[in-house]
Amino acid sequence: MLDTCGREVRTLRLSVTEACDLRCRYCMPGGVTLLRGAPLTAGEIMAIAQGAAKLGINKIRLTGGEPLIRNDIVEICEGISRIAGIASLCITTNGTRLAGLAPALAGAGVQRLNLSLDSLDESRYRSLTRGGELATVLAGLEAALAAGFERIKINCVLIGGVNDSEIEAFVALTVRWPVDVRFIELMPMGECTGWPPERFMHAEEVLQRCPMLAPIDAEGVAARYRLPGARGAVGLIRPMSHAFCGECDRIRITADGMLKPCLHSGTEINLRGLAGDALLQALAQGIGEKPTSHHLESGHSDTDRRMNQIGG
Repeated sequence: MLDTCGREVRTLRLSVTEACDLRCRYCMPGGVTLLRGAPLTAGEIMAIAQGAAKLGINKIRLTGGEPLIRNDIVEICEGISRIAGIASLCITTNGTRLAGLAPALAGAGVQRLNLSLDSLDESRYRSLTRGGELATVLAGLEAALAAGFERIKINCVLIGGVNDSEIEAFVALTVRWPVDVRFIELMPMGECTGWPPERFMHAEEVLQRCPMLAPIDAEGVAARYRLPGARGAVGLIRPMSHAFCGECDRIRITADGMLKPCLHSGTEINLRGLAGDALLQALAQGIGEKPTSHHLESGHSDTDRRMNQIGG
């Protein structure tokens, strides 16, 4: 289905929970977090996925919060993978529970996996996540590699003066493993809205630190590069320094059932309680209201949700 800007919307990011077992500093506040509402049930998730497929969505990525904390996540994946028209089922995870679930997820039809990982230094990782254990996540990565997913990507949010000293180490992972490492520019939303300007660094710094990286192609909103002889690739996602909205083909649905035409838009369309034609009409409305641009040049996001409340 085309939006009003002529973009063909093919991708749905579907959050299955706001809850997470980590407290990453740019994503969630510390301490107890009050959820906005009860998460969608498995039945509601399936109905939304089926409706999206009828409108031409062919790629679904399950997000959170941390999707793997749901006890029914494998069953949800199995159900979505059987929907006619869905060609690609992906999941984004922090990796804390991946070691035990990787084989089951692959068997349930998950083809691609994104692993959120912002530091390879044990103490820095623990600080950024407010208590996470790096060894657990790396064990999950090893399990995912062994499980045979079609594609594995490591997402690293660049934070100036915090983890930019690890750029070369992350790039080196593409030599060791057949993975894509994607560097994502930090966005001014949620907890980091008031952070100092030096925290928001341009992804171009990756190319300056690693001049041997050569451009290979573009994939969605990511520009991709490769080191000579590397098994994987490096992606740069630049929402702050490079306007890629013209290539964006996705809508998002929050864990409490609100459709967001854009990550940074304040517009939300309620899907909860809808079925049949009413659900299809609401989904079509969300696609139609996808804005031309996220206009982050204003220096802030228009959404009042934190990242865990939208879906990463």
